[in-house]
Amino acid sequence: MPLFTTGSKLIRDLEKYGALGVYAPLEGGFEGRYRRRLRATGYTTLNITARGLGDVSAYLTGVHGVRPPHLGKKSVGQGAAVGYVYYLPPIVGYNLEQLPPKSKGLVLWIIEGHILSNQEIEFLVNLPSLDPRVKIVLERGGERYFRWQPLRDTLAPSYQAV
Repeated sequence: MPLFTTGSKLIRDLEKYGALGVYAPLEGGFEGRYRRRLRATGYTTLNITARGLGDVSAYLTGVHGVRPPHLGKKSVGQGAAVGYVYYLPPIVGYNLEQLPPKSKGLVLWIIEGHILSNQEIEFLVNLPSLDPRVKIVLERGGERYFRWQPLRDTLAPSYQAV
């Protein structure tokens, strides 16, 4: 297992395919190295988790409402007694607007991707075609060594026929 890696093959594949599914050792460590290599080549990285995303397309590309935990406090009035809804800007659009002028683009590094459905993964596969500055790295599971493949190839075989 090499301790130092340039990450150039991962970066080339990410630029070629736009979305990669990665399998990393469960003890961790490799993700940070590859994210550091991505930042060194001009990409801005955003690390998020797949847990709690809800509607992936709305969360990443549209204005979406969130309702924080009420912690025993209830809203007053005619609305639901579970708290207020706060509306947030689209994560991808907001971060693309904030990119530095010389940045190559935005890399969404999504951990715990094994909980996403095939439809959600298909959306992530197609997201880089909507805006070429967006790249996706989705952690699909554990492995004894760090490896990746195009995200489309990680879909279930019955779903790939579409």
